[in-house]
Amino acid sequence: MISLAELQRRIDAGNLSADAAIGQSLEAIAAHERTIGAFVCHDDKARAAKAGPLRGIAVGIKDIMDTADFPTEMGSPIYKGFRSRGDAAVVAALKQAGATIIGKTTTTAFASSDPTATLNPHNHGHTPGGSSSGSAAAVGAGMIPLALGTQTGGSVIRPASFCGVAAIKPSYRLLPTVGVKCYSWTLDTVGLFAAGVEDVARGLAAMTGRPELLPGSAVTTPRIGVVTQDFAGAPEAASAEALRIAVAAAERAGAPVRALALPEIVAEAWRAQPIVQEFEAHQALAWEYRENYDAMAPLLRGRLDESKGTPAAAHDEAIKIASRARHALGKVFEDVDVLLTFSAPGAAPKGLGSTGDARLNRLWTLMGVPCVNIPAYVAGGGLPVGVQVIARFGADAQALAAAIFMEGALKS
Repeated sequence: MISLAELQRRIDAGNLSADAAIGQSLEAIAAHERTIGAFVCHDDKARAAKAGPLRGIAVGIKDIMDTADFPTEMGSPIYKGFRSRGDAAVVAALKQAGATIIGKTTTTAFASSDPTATLNPHNHGHTPGGSSSGSAAAVGAGMIPLALGTQTGGSVIRPASFCGVAAIKPSYRLLPTVGVKCYSWTLDTVGLFAAGVEDVARGLAAMTGRPELLPGSAVTTPRIGVVTQDFAGAPEAASAEALRIAVAAAERAGAPVRALALPEIVAEAWRAQPIVQEFEAHQALAWEYRENYDAMAPLLRGRLDESKGTPAAAHDEAIKIASRARHALGKVFEDVDVLLTFSAPGAAPKGLGSTGDARLNRLWTLMGVPCVNIPAYVAGGGLPVGVQVIARFGADAQALAAAIFMEGALKS
């Protein structure tokens, strides 16, 4: 994979030009894209910006985010060839930081359920996950050092786990969703994919103008609480092994680790999350569903058919439950710095019929807390499996610092 941090160090030292760094990505895309299929479109003549902390960094943009320079088709024939007049706010932030937008990455239709044709870079017979399929696969295949995705249920952390890359789903609204196709305004969160945690941190810091997100010179030892979300069902053997390995590594590195049970209201919020998501999806996709019903992707159309008629009162009650759960979760963080848990139920499923299950991600999206995926284990077939580090709402710097600790512990 291409390390954003290493590219920056070489560019800053004068050992690599920014254009040569972009050239590396163009060469990698030429070598791998025909097999992986991570991009909807890309610019094979892209050049580096003249200035900015992300100069020389090629970035892929999930194709539900507006880009003035590329079409935004949202994984749907309904928007074939659609081109916005301007950039989404996060795309504008990347350009302001000097990044080169190299292309649009594949997404399931409207960031929902219907798989793309993108292949897992580690095993072509398996899904890369979704809905941010192309972004995770492009980074995992070593084509680009940074990509943007979105998470409504588990669409950043899960594909990151499947593709063996680092990723962050930041605190809710740390990154704006202006110019991003909405599915659920309570849940939608823009996230980043990169080769390692430092790379993710550098990308997020540059986009937000928050240097406090950058890793410090000294790695602090976090207090870690392990949670397994028993109410969400048991994980597969691969994810159980990944968490076991991560816990053992953290303990060897000197971190205090203990198992934690989540309050019952948190489990209740997990059960309420689909009500929030699908009620809001009906409003966000009202025009597409009403005027282009037959052109809607079949799995998404089926989900909307099944949830049609959900009363507003049910949504309002689910929102109240989520609010109480967030308060209860805040108290959990009084005794630990971060939580450590599964990134996905298991390794990437075989075939392209499913992008995987978000049941171990959706709670954390509803809670709005920062989540960082770290590769922890390689299962059969060469399939990566990650674990995620979770911090309290707004503590994105703490989540990244703890993830860097975990990344180091897993490598030692």
